[in-house]
Amino acid sequence: MDYPVVRGFPVRRGRRLAPGWWWSATTGRLVGYGSAAMRDAVMLLDRDPQVVGMACRPVEFVWEEGGRVVTHAPDLAVALADGTMHLVDCLGRGGASGRLAGRARVVEACAREVGWEHRFAAAADPVVTANVRWLSGYRHPRCSVGISPTRLRRAFPAPTALGAGALRLGDPIATLPAVYHQLWHGLLSMDWARPLNEETLVTARPAGRRRGAEQ
Repeated sequence: MDYPVVRGFPVRRGRRLAPGWWWSATTGRLVGYGSAAMRDAVMLLDRDPQVVGMACRPVEFVWEEGGRVVTHAPDLAVALADGTMHLVDCLGRGGASGRLAGRARVVEACAREVGWEHRFAAAADPVVTANVRWLSGYRHPRCSVGISPTRLRRAFPAPTALGAGALRLGDPIATLPAVYHQLWHGLLSMDWARPLNEETLVTARPAGRRRGAEQ
């Protein structure tokens, strides 16, 4: 999905996070974000195996309400493997305001007319988010160079401590990036609800098995 952003994000003085771009491992393209909540939502969606495409604010809805013109551009458009399209608004810890909830109802009705869906992306569990954030630094294909999936499966045939498995593969300085890369991409699995460390139990998925949505 390569669509232009129809409405950009303002830079506000005093905000801890400025608008930015996320390189998507799913699409190989940049996806914009305008807040920490949206950045985290994009990050989590990028690791979701059901997501096959994402675009930042590619569409804007305009309607009249109470004698005035109202506009709303959902934060994301997300294409899923089953062929459905979701318009997504990203929520912070405070949830949806009354104003956003009202606009979302209109967007939901419009989306339904063309067979799309609208939903909110709520803040995820902080431990899951922290784990995914760490592993996202190893999502690029360059991190898997030199270690084949077959070797990784042999290093983690059953639940094995992450550090011990990396050591089986060689020098952990060289092998850990590949382990992290495959945890992101799903060849290796773990308990995402527990903080990631060298004692985290990691297991290789059988060859040909598609990873599920673990968070």
